[in-house]
Amino acid sequence: MAQGTLGNVVFRLLLVIWSQFLLKMMAEKQGILEAVGQEEMSQGESTEESEEEESEEEPKLKYERLLNGVSEILQEDAASCMTVHEKFLALGTHNGKMYLLDIQGNVTQKFDISSVKINQISLDESGEYVGIASEDGKVQVFGLYSREGLHENFDCPIKIVAVHPQFGKSNCKQFVTGGNKLLLYDRNWLNRWKTSVLHEGEGNITNIKWRGNLIAWANNMGVKILDITTKQRITNIPRGDTSLRPDMYPCSLFWKDNLTLVIGWGKSVKVCAVKERHATELRDLPSRYVEIVTQFDTDYYISGIAPLCDQFVMLFFVKETSDKSETMLCARPRLDIIQAHPDSSEEISSDAITVRGFQENECRDYRLEYSEGESLFYIISPRDVVVAKERDQDDHIDWLLARKKYEEALMAAEISQKNIKRHDVLDIGLSYITHLVEKRDYDMAARKCQKILGKNMKLWEDEVYRFKKIGQLKAISKYLPRGDLRLRPAIYEMILDEFLKTDYEGFSTLIREWPGELYNNKIIVQALKGHLNKDPENRTLLKALAELHTYDQRYDEALNIYLKLRHKEVFDLIHKHDLFSSIKDKIVLLMDFDTEKAVDMLLDNEDKISIDKVVNELKDRPELQHVYLHKLFKRDHHKGQKYHEKQISLYAEFDRPNLLPFLRDNTHCPLEKALEICHQRNFVEETVFLLSRMGNSRRALQMIMEELKDVDKAIEFAKEQDDAELWEDLILYSIDKPPFITGLLNNIGTHVDPILLIHRIKEGMEIPNLRDSLVKILQDYNLQILLREGCKKILVSDSLSLLKKLHRTQAKAMLVDDESICEVCLSPLLSTDASKPLGVVAFHCRHTFHRDCLPVASTMFTLYFCNICCAKNRGPGSAIHEMKK
Repeated sequence: MAQGTLGNVVFRLLLVIWSQFLLKMMAEKQGILEAVGQEEMSQGESTEESEEEESEEEPKLKYERLLNGVSEILQEDAASCMTVHEKFLALGTHNGKMYLLDIQGNVTQKFDISSVKINQISLDESGEYVGIASEDGKVQVFGLYSREGLHENFDCPIKIVAVHPQFGKSNCKQFVTGGNKLLLYDRNWLNRWKTSVLHEGEGNITNIKWRGNLIAWANNMGVKILDITTKQRITNIPRGDTSLRPDMYPCSLFWKDNLTLVIGWGKSVKVCAVKERHATELRDLPSRYVEIVTQFDTDYYISGIAPLCDQFVMLFFVKETSDKSETMLCARPRLDIIQAHPDSSEEISSDAITVRGFQENECRDYRLEYSEGESLFYIISPRDVVVAKERDQDDHIDWLLARKKYEEALMAAEISQKNIKRHDVLDIGLSYITHLVEKRDYDMAARKCQKILGKNMKLWEDEVYRFKKIGQLKAISKYLPRGDLRLRPAIYEMILDEFLKTDYEGFSTLIREWPGELYNNKIIVQALKGHLNKDPENRTLLKALAELHTYDQRYDEALNIYLKLRHKEVFDLIHKHDLFSSIKDKIVLLMDFDTEKAVDMLLDNEDKISIDKVVNELKDRPELQHVYLHKLFKRDHHKGQKYHEKQISLYAEFDRPNLLPFLRDNTHCPLEKALEICHQRNFVEETVFLLSRMGNSRRALQMIMEELKDVDKAIEFAKEQDDAELWEDLILYSIDKPPFITGLLNNIGTHVDPILLIHRIKEGMEIPNLRDSLVKILQDYNLQILLREGCKKILVSDSLSLLKKLHRTQAKAMLVDDESICEVCLSPLLSTDASKPLGVVAFHCRHTFHRDCLPVASTMFTLYFCNICCAKNRGPGSAIHEMKK
């Protein structure tokens, strides 16, 4: 026993000396590595570095070094392990210390556990009890606040310890240790600890994870799962790559849920599901079994694995070939987000993490711990602790701004305005405007001012002066506020002055678009007149001046300019500001400019400018006078009656095609005057119409035949008049003119008997197309016969149909009840005395009488007639019923 004890002492001394030697060597190298670390990641700055700095793919995680107390600890010591609780962190070191830290890295408690490396720290779910295993074989399980617990010494290093997740409960006082065997410590009701061996004989145990009633552990041979309630081992999952040393490439485990274990070992990942075995399959087998539901390989060695929703966060140990010596060197570890599929995996993101001393670290020197309550991941190495967390909207905006994606950054800030903490929408917007100005995209920068600056007058004025400084006032002029928010008048006047100096068209556009209240009109008018003195005929400047006069309500001056320019807006100006009193002496100018619009305007406003006034103003311009009176007549035939006689001359002079329609529609013009004018001008058609209207149809027909020599018009005229004497005159006039005879034969068949014409034709007279004319007469006659026969058939059919309907109607019965009365005596038709004879007569016209109340016709038959219908001359109704008892 003494020799054994001495051997243990010597062994421990050698461990201490070796540990101190390693720490000294690391401290010496730290001076060199510290400079590299500071260049790549200063305190408080992100440790994130993409493998390709120019990559446009946004990272999923952000990184920061855990500082404060951790920095001080790792300057003198090295981290060996760490456990994460939602309330605090527990950090173990190579010098045997355990530190309790808050999430910022500040030390809250310190425990001197051993003088050598702490291998594992285990916490229960409540965070009140801790289990610690150290390299010298010590295992301590105690309450952080009560200090009750167990202190056990082993004769070999203990790599792992795991307390029951519910250790705080009296019935769950259990923990397991892992050295060369798996031991379960269980406190009984006598408050004594009972030890039992759960597994041994397969080498050192390097990892244990306890979840609910299941314990998973890894040793040299593989991974086992045990049901603590039945003490039955459920499965054995063999190690994949047996060529790897388990102590150099340890196994990583975590429970995704109570029945799903994830294993990362070497370059292989397995997702194992614990399932209940069917009762028929039990026999001597455990009640549960394990099925590997997902399996895939990785490119690098796994140092840690953790869950992120339905994905995995994996810490990889990476080696790369040196360009100079072609030897394998330790590279920066990688933290990847992996999407697992049943037989494969997909890399979502990958980041190379710069940790201090990564060149000297091995796969076993890294650990990945995580907080189940939130997406926080801790990368632990001997000289560094780096925290990775999911990027929030502030980080997303930072990434976009770093790549000058201001538009997307602004949109993201607006969408998440309530959630962002480090950014302000306005600041991002101002940076965006500055960026656009630097790119010389002045129009876009000015356009964005509307959205970004909003109603902030000071910011607007600052931007205007910035655009003035770079000579780009024109760019921002289109977007200046002109509604509820208005800048100082000097701002608008400055921009107008800039346009007046360089761009007349742009100046005119702004005057037209900007409300006159934005600036001092008098100042702008004065400046504008100064330019007009140099160029008095400049139409653009004159138009702008007219706009300014309109704003000043100097409508007469604006109207004169518009008329001078013959500008279309003159009519809008008149209507908008009711300037009809100002245009009474400008009617000719308006009609010369746009006759149609002027006439419509004058007719629409007769109450403001009378017809007499317009006609008088146009007395020297008869062509315009005619246009006005013509439209007036079209609107209302009765208005302007006193000018109808004058209109005859105007139509004859300027618009003969409309003279005949005017005469047809007019009932007030003097026919004699009209006939005189038409006769003087030899207007035959108009003269014919007037003669016909005056009753001289024969003279009118004579003019058609003699002047126009148009048989078709003559026939049409005769048809319109429908006068037998006219037809006789037409036949007499045409009897010696073969072409006229042909026309008559073709057209008079329905008005005059063609025989009368044919009998008068002289024998031997040659008539063009006589045969065709006769055939047409016969065809017309046959057509008339067919029409008559067709009409006769329709008439007979309708008569028969109506007769049948009348018969059906009269054959129907008629209701006579107690409410029916006699139309003569107005007493009830039906007597209440059953002994009296029933004498009631009902007619088809629905009138009813007592038989005794009706007069009897003096004929040999008894015949009754309805008094009411006879009195109304509707014809006598024959009795349809005579009711007798």
